[in-house]
Amino acid sequence: MWLLRLLAVILLVAIGAGLLIYAISGNRGYLLFSWRLFRYGIVFALIVFALMIIERIAVIPV
Repeated sequence: MWLLRLLAVILLVAIGAGLLIYAISGNRGYLLFSWRLFRYGIVFALIVFALMIIERIAVIPV
């Protein structure tokens, strides 16, 4: 779980850095980079949450 939190923090820092560099330079490539990271982050989070829900629903007897 700590790894997922670390990845989330790294993702937020990368998105923020991309937006900051876009604000400074005006190069739209950085804005597109931040948007792409945001989309992939949302997809990854939804997959993780879906796996957590499936784990809670499908109780596998040991």
